[in-house]
Amino acid sequence: MAITAAMIKELRERTGAGMMDCKNILVETNGDIDLAIKELRKKGAAAAEKKAGRIAADGVIVCAENDLFGVIVEINCETDFVAKDDSFKKFAADVAEAVLNSDVTDVESLGSVAIGDMTVETARQELITKIGENISVRRFEKISAGNGIVCSYLHGVRIGVLLHLNGGAKELGHDIAMHIAASKPLCVSEEDMSQDELAKEKEIFIAQASKSGKPADIIEKMIGGRMKKFLKENTLLGQPFVKNQEQTVGDLLKSSEASVEKMFRFEVGEGIEKKKDDFVAEVMAQAAS
Repeated sequence: MAITAAMIKELRERTGAGMMDCKNILVETNGDIDLAIKELRKKGAAAAEKKAGRIAADGVIVCAENDLFGVIVEINCETDFVAKDDSFKKFAADVAEAVLNSDVTDVESLGSVAIGDMTVETARQELITKIGENISVRRFEKISAGNGIVCSYLHGVRIGVLLHLNGGAKELGHDIAMHIAASKPLCVSEEDMSQDELAKEKEIFIAQASKSGKPADIIEKMIGGRMKKFLKENTLLGQPFVKNQEQTVGDLLKSSEASVEKMFRFEVGEGIEKKKDDFVAEVMAQAAS
């Protein structure tokens, strides 16, 4: 069967695959477009598996809200070039909506949730085939508004914040979320601070103070003072508000009769070890082969 330009165009529009991929698969399937789509999806799964070992440390943070819930999602790719691609950005937005409108609780089960006429996992595989990079849904969080409100803030596409505010207005929630994006508090209050985090910081302070040669009782006071400072600097309520350094976030919330019940701050690639390409070494290796 002759493969026409119109057939290739239709397959491209329905799958987003490259022109030569569409032409070749139509030749293989004797012009059967539905079978061609099925075979392209199979190839997409194979391509996704092949690329799964490649480090995806770039990407975007996306947020979505409705009257009942708010979500924040990190979608990763390998390069900032792909992070700016319209198809990638649409996939990220679609995934956020899928999380918002489903009862899914983890990334693994998210793969079977529908977006459009396919699942998240199928859409991910097809995007890998189209773009040629490893793409992954790394993590997400979902907050119920309950009796309060959900607020989100995006600083560009690389930093996002989602929080649950009781009392206060949406504008206050936006300001607090913006503060969290800028100041990176580890938790809301001192009571929420991880014991592991406290132990780690105390160990560092003890090591530093011990070098001073001061008596043990003085060192103990020094450590106590430094721990108080650490808690103030790293808890949301203790930090000076970014819009008014004379007022802490805790005081701001108190004056508005509001409280932050939950908060999540995502930054693209945090905790992922990025591959550092050595261009000279790569060229030398190719020359030696």
